[in-house]
Amino acid sequence: MRPVQTTPVHRTSQLAELVCSNSLKSDLEDSAQGLLKREMRTLGSLLLACADETRVPAGSALAVDRDLFAAAVTDRILAHPLIELVREEITRVPPEGITIIATGPLTSEKFSRELQRLTGEEHLYFFDAIAPSVTAESLNKGKVFKASRYGKGSDDYYNCPMTREEYETFYRELVNADIKEGHSIDRKLFFDSCMPIEVIARRGEDTLRFGPMRPVGLSPGIDQPKPYAVVQLRQEDVEGRIYGLVGFQTRLRWGEQDRVFRLIPGLEKAEFVRYGVMHRNTYINSPAVLMPTLQFKPDGRILFAGQISGVEGYMESAATGIFAAINALRIMAGKSPAVLPAVTMIGALLQFITQTDPDNFQPVNANFGLLPSLAAPVRDKKNRYAAYVRRSLQEMDKFSELFLKKL
Repeated sequence: MRPVQTTPVHRTSQLAELVCSNSLKSDLEDSAQGLLKREMRTLGSLLLACADETRVPAGSALAVDRDLFAAAVTDRILAHPLIELVREEITRVPPEGITIIATGPLTSEKFSRELQRLTGEEHLYFFDAIAPSVTAESLNKGKVFKASRYGKGSDDYYNCPMTREEYETFYRELVNADIKEGHSIDRKLFFDSCMPIEVIARRGEDTLRFGPMRPVGLSPGIDQPKPYAVVQLRQEDVEGRIYGLVGFQTRLRWGEQDRVFRLIPGLEKAEFVRYGVMHRNTYINSPAVLMPTLQFKPDGRILFAGQISGVEGYMESAATGIFAAINALRIMAGKSPAVLPAVTMIGALLQFITQTDPDNFQPVNANFGLLPSLAAPVRDKKNRYAAYVRRSLQEMDKFSELFLKKL
């Protein structure tokens, strides 16, 4: 619908504009996120192809230049001879024909009311927060150091080390800072992976040091004291001119962000190119209304995909889009919709969002805990994860051979 109808956080008319982080999470082969990407590549992911073209250094994570990534996706869509891009706000589900609803985390108010009518269920809401970004040029290079945690990958992150005194001062100012309410925050509907930094801090003085500001795996040098806490900055553009504060999603007022975050060593004169903001995300109660095929239970010609379906994360959302498209094509061809094996990461995600308890449903990221146990138990965690990956990829290859090549 953009740019005809805007959202609180998008700033361009490009498709696939990333608004939460430029990191698409880990690309390590034996990690849950890495497995998810490998499965998506098997299914021919367009977004991952565009991500590979616009990648920026981020250690073991897959991060992209936001603007180049969105432009690459937009160009691919506009150039496709079988796709017509219509830029207008949809307020009603079409009464006939195959429809995939993938309205994303910022579903408009009008269409939210339509989904409420369609599903017969009250929507569930959680609040998602965005971290601020600063220019690399404004960093005090005498206080920060380049490194990736535990030396994984190259030294792609700037790290801001804190002494105990500096941390305690920062913590005190953070928990007492002025907050922009914007929404009712008393309902405790924050999703853990996007928890505002000030909310985490209020759980206890050391919570940040065991969370986004943990100092483990990072050392400024042999002759330097071990940091009491560390703030990491991740590159956000190809040129390395903009860096985002990792794990610093926030709903602080902009003036307070200026004041409090400049207490971080190295950010005393930081130039903020984007402040943290907070917005409402919307998702349906999928276990109550969706089948494992991502079809809408009352009307199988309607499918759901993306974060509206109850997965959390860019890659998870994109993965459900691929699978919804596969089943839309099968339905159009008069074939039975497919169901992914639960031993695959995408299959496990779909099983969770469609078969968990609807009374206690919350969004979920890709993680190995979703996968069924191995036939022969493996105690060593690293070897167990490697076995999960082998099993998953074998099944995804079979699925691709059976279903994709016959579309």
